[in-house]
Amino acid sequence: MKLKLLLFFIAITLFSGNAQTKVSGHVFDEGNTPIPFANVMFKGSTIGTITNEDGKFYLESDENWEALLVSFVGYKTLEIPLPKRINYELKFTLQEEEESLDEVLIVTGKQSKKASENPAIRILKKIWERKRENGLSQFDQYEYDQYEKVEFDLNTIDSSLIKSKLFKGMEFVFEEVDTSNVTGKTYLPIFLNESVKKISGDNIINKEHEDLKGNKNSGFSNNQIIIDFIDDLYSEYNVYDNYLKFFDKSFVSPLSRTGVQTYNYVLSDSAFIDNKWCYNIIYYPRRKNELTFKGDFWVNDSTYAIKEINLQASKSANINWVKEIYIEQEFEVLNDSLFLIKRDYFLSDFSMNKKEDSRGIYGKRTTIYDNYKFNQPKDPKFYDKVVYNYEADVYNREDEFWQNNRLEELNKDEQGVYKMLDTLKTVKKFKRIYNLGSILASGYIEFPSLNLDYGPIFSTFGYNEVEGIRLRTGGRTYFGPNDLWRIEGFLAYGFKDDKFKYGISGKWLLDKKSRFTIFGGDRRDIEQIGASLTSSTDVLGRSLASSSIIGTGSNDKLTNIHLTNLGISIEPIRNFEVRIDGTYKTLRSASPTFSLDYNDPESPTGVSSEINQFESRLSLSYFPKREMTGFGVERREKNDNFARLFAQVSHGSKDMFNSDFDYTKIQFSYIQPWQLGGFGRLTTSIEAGKTFGEVPLALLNVVPGNQTYFSIYNTFSQLDFYEFVTDTYSSMHFEHNFNGRLFSRIPFLKKYNLRAILSLRGVWGELSDENRALSTTGLNPAEFPLIAPDTRMYYEYSFGVANIFKVLRLDFNFRGNYLDNPDARRFGITGSFGFYF
Repeated sequence: MKLKLLLFFIAITLFSGNAQTKVSGHVFDEGNTPIPFANVMFKGSTIGTITNEDGKFYLESDENWEALLVSFVGYKTLEIPLPKRINYELKFTLQEEEESLDEVLIVTGKQSKKASENPAIRILKKIWERKRENGLSQFDQYEYDQYEKVEFDLNTIDSSLIKSKLFKGMEFVFEEVDTSNVTGKTYLPIFLNESVKKISGDNIINKEHEDLKGNKNSGFSNNQIIIDFIDDLYSEYNVYDNYLKFFDKSFVSPLSRTGVQTYNYVLSDSAFIDNKWCYNIIYYPRRKNELTFKGDFWVNDSTYAIKEINLQASKSANINWVKEIYIEQEFEVLNDSLFLIKRDYFLSDFSMNKKEDSRGIYGKRTTIYDNYKFNQPKDPKFYDKVVYNYEADVYNREDEFWQNNRLEELNKDEQGVYKMLDTLKTVKKFKRIYNLGSILASGYIEFPSLNLDYGPIFSTFGYNEVEGIRLRTGGRTYFGPNDLWRIEGFLAYGFKDDKFKYGISGKWLLDKKSRFTIFGGDRRDIEQIGASLTSSTDVLGRSLASSSIIGTGSNDKLTNIHLTNLGISIEPIRNFEVRIDGTYKTLRSASPTFSLDYNDPESPTGVSSEINQFESRLSLSYFPKREMTGFGVERREKNDNFARLFAQVSHGSKDMFNSDFDYTKIQFSYIQPWQLGGFGRLTTSIEAGKTFGEVPLALLNVVPGNQTYFSIYNTFSQLDFYEFVTDTYSSMHFEHNFNGRLFSRIPFLKKYNLRAILSLRGVWGELSDENRALSTTGLNPAEFPLIAPDTRMYYEYSFGVANIFKVLRLDFNFRGNYLDNPDARRFGITGSFGFYF
């Protein structure tokens, strides 16, 4: 999870009609042992739940009920009268059925994996056989209406919170406090968003199109970050899939073909549901600390389609910041053989820890599906159509629209959210808290009256051996998230070199459909240009290596740069960007202990220390399956599970602006994340490039070393800056995060929820004799020999341990070869901080 999103939710945490019947309690056997997965139901209704692993349950209904039924296979059904509307912490004891003692099913231990011994496994195999015949996949095309309701609630409301100084002057918000029918906790709604969409899909070309018809939120004008976060967080899923992805984690589905190895299954009951005979199967995990669920599902006895299913994440699951995950899905029977999803309810409890009484935020999403239509073909171009224009009417629908298009009415609590938050926005104290959350999320301090933002505040302080302590101030124009133009700039000062640096850039989106944009800027700064194989023309960009406070060695190989850039970009096809730009740059060493000198016959001394070069570039970028939000000159990525392909041709010409060198450089990179089901996430990248023509050190490709103590992807942790220099190169990086699967099988480690990470990286490259000789003057004592990894591929590997205290990752890095290089670092430790689920 991105840091800014977590900080945003932490900031929010710093800030009633009641159900008619509420019951909570514990279910035990006669030996006072808790009975997990017992059925609890209001008598005369279909409203019920099952007990958790500790025999505990909570149940509520908007209606009045006179009695409760508690049952479990092998035990007598217990009927309990409910004298009051609210009955908490009750204790129920079930008695065994004498005539069925031999048939009692023990569901707390290991169950058989064999179909011959376990009827639940026989039913599960039938589900696997028929799953491709169920749902939308059996049609060539489909179309349906979708209504979605997303709500955030501050939970565990108690007297200490109500009386706290934080809410002084805002006590009226607690009039909307209610109790969750899933967890039994009190909660206060703080955000609500509704949307109505028309979804169309084609299973032949495997494409889907979404048309937003209306959107309404609880008053925050700039809530797109929240909406995007929820869209990515609660991504669509299919319970028939082997793995269900939530919070960037792959949970094993209880309907998975590998489920037998992960879950215990018990055939618990059978009954008519909507005139269909169904079996009830209870499931629970075989091992702790894995990404699994517990719950039950009802499956039809003829089609073996799921009629109802609920999933609750195991409390021991290796996932951070989430205490509870609860999912309910209901499927509609359209005819004798067609079961389609009707309602999907997803609740997650975000919290700093998993203690029962800890306060947190509920994130709830309810999705209703209706008006299904099938096999109505559309032009394939329809699915590639993207809405580029912001339709204000969509976000300002009248009440009549919502009355006609809501597929589920708002309850009294939800109706009160709109009114309460409209009032809350007028409270100055709340505005201050909300603004603080906005600053932490974006990194900018807003000045709406000036249409300016100050920041980013996280770049204010830096340090390197040339500048010493570096202070930076900056800002940008900001009229709104979808500005068609934007200007940004910064001013920095180094206390050691006593020099000011600056940068200014601007961009203007001329056509929203093709995303035709012009951009340009100018920058004078000090940069570590040996930190990346693919050089950047971003006039405001700066690598971490340029400002590392502490490192493994002297960080003095820095360059004074002055670059001016002007170009255009266009997106002729969705997620395919073409960029043409020209850059004039001046490069010279920023340190007396680092030389960029090169042999220059035209210089009076035969040696030059400064390069003046014009370079034109053609860049092609492709991001398949990338999803973006916004339509302005700057957009945000909604997801991160897409490939990134990049190709670039750069040409330097001596005929342009009195430049120093002629050359052509070709580069390519490909980064691909792979979600490997329950085995974690693998990220791979390859890079390759070649420079044609003779160029000095400042224009060569430096293999990116890493002299910081931070783990930086696509760099080599055991290489120093400029240890390897090439004009032809190819590199690869592999990093696999097991997401806890490895450590969860080690008894003394699994309780710590640690996550193992394995990495392998290597590079091969060449440097021509001509280019080596060009930068070898023999006159500057700061010169160093230029070496390329040409005899064999340089490689290093690392073993990492992540999720230490939930935020820390440590990598133990080992250098594989070239151990005879001067000052070669055989072993090192790097780390990083981050907030991840």
